[in-house]
This record gives sequence, C-alpha cells and structure tokens, in this order.
Amino acid sequence: MSSPSKEFNLEEYILHHMQNGYQWNLPFLPPIELPSMISLHALMILFGTGGLLLLFGAGYRYEQKVPSGITNALEAIVLFIRDKIAIPNLGQDDGRKFTPFLCTLFFFILILNLLSMIPLFSTATGNINVTTSLALIIFSFMTFGAIQRKGILAFFKSFLIPGIAWPMQLIIVLLEILGLFTRTFALTIRLFANMLAGHMVVLAFLGLVALFGWAILPVSIGLAVFILLLEVLVVFLQAYIFTLLAAIFIGQAYSTHH
Repeated sequence: MSSPSKEFNLEEYILHHMQNGYQWNLPFLPPIELPSMISLHALMILFGTGGLLLLFGAGYRYEQKVPSGITNALEAIVLFIRDKIAIPNLGQDDGRKFTPFLCTLFFFILILNLLSMIPLFSTATGNINVTTSLALIIFSFMTFGAIQRKGILAFFKSFLIPGIAWPMQLIIVLLEILGLFTRTFALTIRLFANMLAGHMVVLAFLGLVALFGWAILPVSIGLAVFILLLEVLVVFLQAYIFTLLAAIFIGQAYSTHH
C-alpha cells in the first residue's frame, strides 16, 4: 500500500480545476496559454455557442417534410418548451413569442453543462459571472420589458393590492421591487451552486487517492462515477429549471397583477 501524500493539498487541487484562468489544462498535454482577452470559461462559452449553432444546423433540413433523427428530437424539445413552459406561464401570444428565446436559453445552458462533463472542458456554468449574466437577461425582461409594455406607472401600480392602506401599499411596493432582485439572485445561485458543487464532489473523491494511496482507488472511482451519473441528470434538470423559472418570472412581471 502506498503511503498517503503529505504534500498533496486537496483544497488547492479542487480550486485549481474549478477556477477560471488563462490556461487550458488538457490531460497528458502541456497547458495551453490563452489570449488575455479570452479566459477559459469565455472559451467554453464560445464552444457552447458553436455547439448550439452546429446542433440546429445539423437538425435543420430544407428538404425534409417529416422530421426524423436529430430533427425529430429537437422538435420534440422545442414543442415541450412551447407547450409546457412558455404558453402556460406567459399566455398564448407571449408564449409563442418567447419560445425561441426560451429554447435558446435552455439549449445554451444544456450544452455548457454537458461540456463540463467532458474532462477536456471546464465548467462555465460553475462561474457565478456567467450565471449572473444569464440572470440579468431575465431581470431586464422583468423590469425594462414590463415597463415598455405597461408604462412605468402601470408597472408600479401592478404591485398594489386593492383595499389596503397607503402606508402598507408602500411597503408592499418596496417588497415587490426587492422581489425582482431576489428572483434574479435565485436564478444566479441555483445554477452556479448546483454545477459547482457536483464537480467539486467528483474532484474530491478522485483526490482521495493522492491522500490515502492506491488502495482506496476502487472506492474513490466508484463514488466518483456514481456522482457523475447523478450529474448527467443534474445538467438536464438545471437547464430545465432555469428555463422554467425564467418563464414564470417574466410571466409574473408581464401580468396585470402578480
């Protein structure tokens, strides 16, 4: 049995693999230095955008009258997002209008999540700056989009509850405004924390080999594989939840009273 390593720092090992930077560490190869304008997670976003374009480019056929293969799968997901997420939460008209946006949001997050499952790539959705940027897009629809549609007075009036005294109305309006930021924060943290935590647990199990020796390798690999299988479910679930909450929050902001 090999002795545990006294020099190995498990915390540094995990942070090194999770943090953003300007080096792309590939297995069995020297690190690749990235340009100063493109960080590792920014590169993952570019890959995700390219994957999104390739996915729908491969699925789109001018000559196809009946979808099949990848086209059929993509159409089924798009119809699910339209009929089960967009229309129930935004109404018939707005639901159809927002379906392309919600589909883009879902597939973009899903591709970034799936890339993080491949050892060659990094976890862009485990970066709070990335999830904050996505959440701020939803926040802009909840505020500026709603103000553009209703007008600024009607926007704040929609927070009021009839029959309540004005001092209480003021408190309610302030709480509703705070709620807009709370919903944005919830979108940010939910995706970031779930993607970060899963990968940290996998790295922690793998790092146990360096701490306790090769004798623990079967247990370490078994636990890591088990968590990875759960992560496959999580990457789909988190893309779905983010898209669902986005539709709910935008629908609430667009409604007359919420």
